[in-house]
Amino acid sequence: MNVIAILVVLLLAFWWRKISNALKFIGVFLVTMLILYNFMDKESKENSQLLWYDSPAERWESTLPLGNGRLGIMPDGGVFKENIVLNDITMWSGMEADYSNPEAVKSLPEIRKLLLEGKNYEAQQLMYKTFTCGNRGTNYGGGANATFGCFQTLGNLEIEYVFNPDPNPDPNPDPNRLAHDGDIVKHYKRGLDLQIATAFAEFTINDVKYKREYFVSRNDDVAVIHLSSDNQNKISFVAKLNRPKDSSRLEFKTEDDAIVMSGQLNDGIDGDNGVKYISKLSTIIKDGTAQYIDNQIVVNDASDVILIFSSATNFNNADYVAFVDEKLENAKSLSISKLRREHLKSYQELYNRVEFDLGEPTKNALTTEEQLAEYQTDEDPTFAALYFNYGRYLFISSTRERLLPPNLQGLWANTIQTPWNGDYHLNINLQMNHWLTEVCNLPELDEPLIEYTKSLVKSGEETAKTFYGADGWVAHWASNPWKFTSPGEDPSWGATNTCGAWLCEHLYNHYLYTQDIDYLKDIYPVLKGSAEFFHSIMIEEPTHNWLVTAPTSSPENAFFDSEGRATSICMGSTMDVQIITELFQNVIAANDIIYGCNSQNIDSQFITDIKADMKRFPPMQISKDGYLQEWLEDYRETDVHHRHVSHLFGLHPASLITESKTPEIFEACKVTLNRRGDAGTGWSRAWKINFWARLHDGERANKLITSLLSPAVTPGESKVKSGTYPNLFCAHPPFQIDGNFGGTAGIAEMLLQSHDGCIELLPAIPSTWKSGHYKGLCAIGGAVVDCYWENGKVIKAKVYSKCGGTYKIKNPNTGEIFEIEIAANKSKKLDF
Repeated sequence: MNVIAILVVLLLAFWWRKISNALKFIGVFLVTMLILYNFMDKESKENSQLLWYDSPAERWESTLPLGNGRLGIMPDGGVFKENIVLNDITMWSGMEADYSNPEAVKSLPEIRKLLLEGKNYEAQQLMYKTFTCGNRGTNYGGGANATFGCFQTLGNLEIEYVFNPDPNPDPNPDPNRLAHDGDIVKHYKRGLDLQIATAFAEFTINDVKYKREYFVSRNDDVAVIHLSSDNQNKISFVAKLNRPKDSSRLEFKTEDDAIVMSGQLNDGIDGDNGVKYISKLSTIIKDGTAQYIDNQIVVNDASDVILIFSSATNFNNADYVAFVDEKLENAKSLSISKLRREHLKSYQELYNRVEFDLGEPTKNALTTEEQLAEYQTDEDPTFAALYFNYGRYLFISSTRERLLPPNLQGLWANTIQTPWNGDYHLNINLQMNHWLTEVCNLPELDEPLIEYTKSLVKSGEETAKTFYGADGWVAHWASNPWKFTSPGEDPSWGATNTCGAWLCEHLYNHYLYTQDIDYLKDIYPVLKGSAEFFHSIMIEEPTHNWLVTAPTSSPENAFFDSEGRATSICMGSTMDVQIITELFQNVIAANDIIYGCNSQNIDSQFITDIKADMKRFPPMQISKDGYLQEWLEDYRETDVHHRHVSHLFGLHPASLITESKTPEIFEACKVTLNRRGDAGTGWSRAWKINFWARLHDGERANKLITSLLSPAVTPGESKVKSGTYPNLFCAHPPFQIDGNFGGTAGIAEMLLQSHDGCIELLPAIPSTWKSGHYKGLCAIGGAVVDCYWENGKVIKAKVYSKCGGTYKIKNPNTGEIFEIEIAANKSKKLDF
């Protein structure tokens, strides 16, 4: 019951004897309606925050992800045998290593000469021989046992349950029925409540109701599994930890009150530098017995059970064993209500900053998997809101301060050799993981990416020197916790050298949202170092005398050369020019903010130099067919519908291309996207949502949401398609979490934009999102925005300022731009 209802009840009770029967009837009616409205509103909010299913998970991509940014678990909800996949964000094999190649810098002049002569294919062939990293590189398919390493699963918690016999057994049972057949299980339901970051499974067996609750506490830093039933002494099981066999020196042992799994991952040279880990599982029971025998926990006839899982590695944590013991003992001293309360407090402080409501769900009776399928033909807008909330949930669950940023799989993996090593792809994927961070009001969760970028500088300086003979620092297409910055072993995808500069875009973006000058001073040397690299390596191309990068590529795409040969290596790809332009602009702006007209500005000459460089950059070129060119020349792509659309970086995530600043290029972007098509891998579809939102086309953006939410798995078919798995993980395929985060960022772009000099409310919502509201989304300049609309028209908004300032607002109904001034920590309401 809400506060208004309570007040009305009290008021009526006070005046009850003094009012007529008619008024009494009206009063009771009003209170009833308020209670019902409150209940329905609560149900609506719960259903827009709930993933649920009516059977256990049949595949890993149907299990439900939980995490606290360091530890992760994924329970499958099995009734009789349950498997819970375990993860740690620092579970990385490999080690820091030397990837230099002395032949690279020697061959660079010849590679450039060939490119200047238009012999791109020959330059590419030379790069295959000379301009790749040493030491096996990423070694896909064997990265788990290479120095590059691999993000790996921590292992599994396996639980086999024993249920009491049926007190009223069938006197004539089917002899073919197995003891564990599903027909003795009734009312099964499992789910994930995003509002409380808790998964559950519940069912009835032999008239006993069982409930399982799972969460990973951000506060207490342990995983908790709570088992209960509505009858006494009904919980019995055997639990054990295990891990797929590999070369991790796996060991198990039993302590008085815990079972222990420990080991050391392969460092790639069969040495002793690999990451060490230890995991402990313990239990607290009410009634019954618990024994720790042969690396198993055996529980019999308990009425209530709490399983506590504590784990850590020695990655930046020398005292990891003591850490695990401390977290385990602290958690065991707390009641389930205290554990739950502290978990909710630490999680909801982040999650509840943003609210997004598109009305009441219309398909509550359907499971999440059924709703996913129905969305293709009968759109329920609230499912898009659920997906948005799920993306925020996944991000909060997969990263935290002073740790690693989420990788290609976020925090969750179920194998030793994860796809693409589960690494950090820097040619879009790691960046896409963080597009939602600032706008969704989670600025502190940018810290892992910021610190990770800073950690690459030293290695990047060595790579700049040994591969290019250049100043500054550089990072190429992929990286890992071991600070890999070299070109990949295959130039067709490994030669892109603007990836570190793309990371710098995120560092500066954090300043734009926070306006924290001390932070800007801290990251300025990182930005400057990246700019120094490009200032020292760009060369003059012969046709127009433009300054260009050489060699480079347009990420993972290829074109046909004059002889019809597929070629990737080029000079001055459009994406490179856009990224470097934005980098130089940001360095210039940062220098001006920090130093102003101060005569002590030691970088004044460098600023003058890069300003001169920018005047010689190639312009963005429109082809004769109206699309934006991807390369200096209008080459014919080997795949017109390629998943990467890198030459639109300037449209998104950058702000070089806008309707007000570059109207012709803005229109060319539409032609480019239409030519590319709406298909693609999961994350590619997510990027296109953001593109169309920036182009102010809500209908097309919504069409891409529908495409992104296309079921990746069809019942009865073995083939996995691009789209979305049953647990709403994004399918490349296989699973890559960047599509989830990119999709969430795309929805935010549809609701709020601030990259073009003003705050735009609802810049790209579709007609199906007729009425709704959001709260807590952030705009550049430290603004936090709430917005309410009805029948597609904004009716009111509120702007809160974290740091104070003047903000330009674009009237969403008229297009008029006006200014408002707000003091720090104050807000202003707007009516339209």
